[in-house]
Amino acid sequence: MTAEAGQRWTLRGTHTEYTVRVPAHGRWLELVAWGPHGVSDGPSPVGYDGPVPFLTAGDAAPIEYATDADRPFTGPDLVIETSNGQRRVGFAHTDARIDADQRELAVEFADPVTGLRATVHYRMPVGTDVVQRWVELTNDGSDALRVIRAGSGGFCVPTPHGALLSHQWGQWAQEFQLSHVELGHGTFSIGSSQGVPGHLHVPWLAVRDTAEPAGPAWGMALAWTGSWEISAERDTGGLTRVRVGRQLVDGPLELAPGERLTLPVATGAYSSDGLDGLARVWHTHQRLLAGERLRPRPVLYNSWEATYFAVEAQSQLALARIAAELGVETFVVDDGWFVGRDDDTAGLGDWTPDPAKFPAGFDTFIADVRALGLNFGLWVEPECVNPKSSLYAEHPEWVYSVDGRPITPVRNQYLLDLGRPEVAEFVHSTVDGLLRRYDIDYLKWDFNRPRTEPGRSGGLGPLDLDGAHVANLHRIYERLRRDHPGVLIEACAGGGARTDLAMAARADVFWPSDNTGPLDRLAIQYGFLHANAPHLLSSWVTDAPGLFDPRPRTLAFRFVLAMAGVLGIGADIRAWTPAERAEAAGWIARYKEIRDVVTHGEVHLIGGPDQARCAVQYTAPDESRVVVLAWHTGRLDGAGLLPSRPVRLPLRGLDPAARYSHGDRHYSGSHLTAAGLPVRWSATHDADLIVLTRD
Repeated sequence: MTAEAGQRWTLRGTHTEYTVRVPAHGRWLELVAWGPHGVSDGPSPVGYDGPVPFLTAGDAAPIEYATDADRPFTGPDLVIETSNGQRRVGFAHTDARIDADQRELAVEFADPVTGLRATVHYRMPVGTDVVQRWVELTNDGSDALRVIRAGSGGFCVPTPHGALLSHQWGQWAQEFQLSHVELGHGTFSIGSSQGVPGHLHVPWLAVRDTAEPAGPAWGMALAWTGSWEISAERDTGGLTRVRVGRQLVDGPLELAPGERLTLPVATGAYSSDGLDGLARVWHTHQRLLAGERLRPRPVLYNSWEATYFAVEAQSQLALARIAAELGVETFVVDDGWFVGRDDDTAGLGDWTPDPAKFPAGFDTFIADVRALGLNFGLWVEPECVNPKSSLYAEHPEWVYSVDGRPITPVRNQYLLDLGRPEVAEFVHSTVDGLLRRYDIDYLKWDFNRPRTEPGRSGGLGPLDLDGAHVANLHRIYERLRRDHPGVLIEACAGGGARTDLAMAARADVFWPSDNTGPLDRLAIQYGFLHANAPHLLSSWVTDAPGLFDPRPRTLAFRFVLAMAGVLGIGADIRAWTPAERAEAAGWIARYKEIRDVVTHGEVHLIGGPDQARCAVQYTAPDESRVVVLAWHTGRLDGAGLLPSRPVRLPLRGLDPAARYSHGDRHYSGSHLTAAGLPVRWSATHDADLIVLTRD
């Protein structure tokens, strides 16, 4: 299709549409409307053609991908610098292509001065209400260019009464804390410069109008496993523009003549049903990313909190025998299984099973575990190395470093420069070799330190170290999944520091936090499920107290909590009493009956950890069953603070005329929606799993 003034295109999702156009001047692409089907049939809710004193027209326009010439004052997505230091790239529309199904669009622009060409891509995957956006930059000029800012796009949201922003903040052991900020004017920003998405913030943001918090919600997320930034700015005219993209922690990116740079995918989501509805849009998208690998995950046991580094065959087998009796399906040996690994000061990089810990051989040990009817899993951290290791002695140049400067240790370890081809090959061959050599069904891939050194041995530069590391990490995951399709991969980074849409497309499950304390974990999982589907949520039952909220909870509370995603156990089950083991076996059996609904069902988040009502509802795709997991968030000391009436949990999405049964109790869909499902708490009954069957 050739360029034409005033062109307009609409992409259609399951319930939503996304309409963009090139104005008559042809300098940029702008949003017309984003929302339910038909929203673009009328004046644009984000358009503006009024006066802009002391600004330019582009500063107020709903531009989809803005250069510094388009938005010189209110912030561009792309900043390019020539070899002589000049900026202000200005585009002209040249071409556009849209597929017959109106699901994929590519709009091309070119700068006649520098020769830079930008192709803005859109995709609305079948069965979703998300729009994926990315940009390809090609240097068709004769001189090298420097990319100073590398945003993936700008999302424009109408917020006439003020913007209500929802984001997730945290720290190690306190990830995914959901928070809300009212933005009347000005800018709000979050990001990470750590080379991973990080514990401090999640590359996810939601925007609502302050007058309608339960109404329309727009979400943005970035599919990038490195450093990133998201900012939201609300102007005086009531438009909130969200910029999403990479944070260039290594400095400008070099774009030589003829080179092409593809920027990360930024994904937008829309729901008319507030944050709860927006969560379901994200869940649907991530389930489609999982593809054929979306299936109920096995119940696992991980030995870390039981033995820490004191791994040896007999103690692990003792744990495995009990785990098998409880109904566990996969046994995972965590850190401490390889040579030199008696604590965190040595061993990383030398990925050979320790013969002293497995005197009969690692093969024999695995066979013994499997003879119990268990699958076998293993922990690795292949991107890191201890200074006390054979690998570091042989290849000190393989770690990130700045010549002449000391290397910063974190957790007594350094970070391998995965962007080096030889390092990427070592990491891949190490993990691939373990999977080929041993009978492994589950891999826990950890990452316990961010990158601190902005350099490579030998002083080469400038380099896109962040981009090279992420690209090779993704390639390794893809190769492992291709060559070992039966192996499940869990992504971990000291907890939840590596959760983004790019990893959701490559890993099978996320470890959201190292904090397994019950009430702490409830808040973590509540935030997590706003941005991630349950099949990605790995959760363990342990004996650990909370770090931030140490109030005790029952074993039942811990099991019901862990059932909200992928059930695991991490406690020292050798110390559990016969009664506790029997209770655990009962919960595991019940989980196996409902995990297909947890994996595939429609999720509704009811209340929250700071409210009297706190539950998650999963409705089976055929609506035959409704699974409700509920927790008591108040005091359990019997001091007269327990409610005199049952807590009512208002369920959602049910047929009002349908009948639902739980044991000898029967409810109409109307009653469950309007009056709510009753639950009564006590000091000994602080959580419940309720399965409603449609009559």
